[in-house]
Amino acid sequence: MGHIRNVLAWGPFVTVDTIIEIGHGIVLIRRKNPPFGWALPGGFVDYGESLEEAAAREAAEETRLRVYDLRQMHTYSAPGRDPRFQTVTTVFVAKAKGRPKAASDAGAAGVFSSKEWKKLDLAFDHRQVLEDYLRFKKG
Repeated sequence: MGHIRNVLAWGPFVTVDTIIEIGHGIVLIRRKNPPFGWALPGGFVDYGESLEEAAAREAAEETRLRVYDLRQMHTYSAPGRDPRFQTVTTVFVAKAKGRPKAASDAGAAGVFSSKEWKKLDLAFDHRQVLEDYLRFKKG
C-alpha cells in the first residue's frame, strides 16, 4: 500500500479527449483554466467509469453536445504532454449534431476547419493529436 500511496498517487493520471466532428469541422473549446488555449473537449476518467463513458461525459459537460459513433483513435503518453503533471490520454473520434455551447471549464466553444484550427494557440499536445487525426482520416 505504501507504493500506491507514495508513488502511484502522483500519476500518471488517466484522461480522455474527443475529436467531435460536426459537418466538415471539429469542436474545440477555449480553456478557462491553465494551461490556457484551445483544446479538444476532455478530462479525467472518474473511478468506476470506462474510457468511453468518460469521453461522452466530458464532451457533454464542456460542449453540451451528445456524441455518437464514438471510436478510439490513439493513446498519447509522453510525460510532458500536460505541463501540470503526467497524464495518459486516449483520444476518441465521435460525431455530433447541433452547435456546441461552452460549459463547465470551457470559456468558449466552436467548430473549426483544419485551416482554422491550424492558426489557433492549442493547449497540451493537441496540435500533434489533430495532425495525427488528419492522417487517421486519410486511412
